[in-house]
Amino acid sequence: MDAVNPMHLTLTKKTHSCVRLEKGGRTLVIDPGGFSEQDAAVGADAMLVTHEHPDHFDEGRLRAGMEANLAAEIWTLRSVADRLTAAFPGRVHTVGHGDTFTAAGFDVQVHGELHAVIHPDIPRITNIGFLVDGSLFHPGDALTVPDRPVDTLLLPVMAPWNKISEVIDYVREVKPRRAIDIHDALLTDLARPIYDNQIGSLGGADHGRLVPGESTGL
Repeated sequence: MDAVNPMHLTLTKKTHSCVRLEKGGRTLVIDPGGFSEQDAAVGADAMLVTHEHPDHFDEGRLRAGMEANLAAEIWTLRSVADRLTAAFPGRVHTVGHGDTFTAAGFDVQVHGELHAVIHPDIPRITNIGFLVDGSLFHPGDALTVPDRPVDTLLLPVMAPWNKISEVIDYVREVKPRRAIDIHDALLTDLARPIYDNQIGSLGGADHGRLVPGESTGL
């Protein structure tokens, strides 16, 4: 992974699908869910949430972030925003596919509308992905392909709704310069070398993963 440069975008991996992005002294947190650290959102200037599933959205973690920084704000889809707006009036923003906004100095574009299919008998919920500063894409729980180039793809490697062939084909379709694993809390240490080898050799992009707490410059 690249060295951290405080003048550029820095990614810090948290557990599962949560990441912290830092730039110019400001912090953006994406998907501080129930599998991530209790303080995953504390210290954030802005928070983004892709959808309502508890491994991506934890109200307690978001409240902790909002209460620790009274200027912090949240951008998310309606299903999550409706559960937070009353507690934080004027600080929770509803966004959807095609929207663009600036959050704590980060330029964000919204891509996608629906969660991936878990099973045909389970109704699909809404899900959005976030393209940050035109370079890093967090898709949430979907294999959404943005309509523009992506430098760094945060790659959901293991979920009840995907298999490794789909993950590999997703990397091939997005064509990022590099892919970094997320959605990996259920992936055992025994399986990680298999995923690393197959995604790395077949995906067509530089592939890597960070342990929770590890950072890299983007």
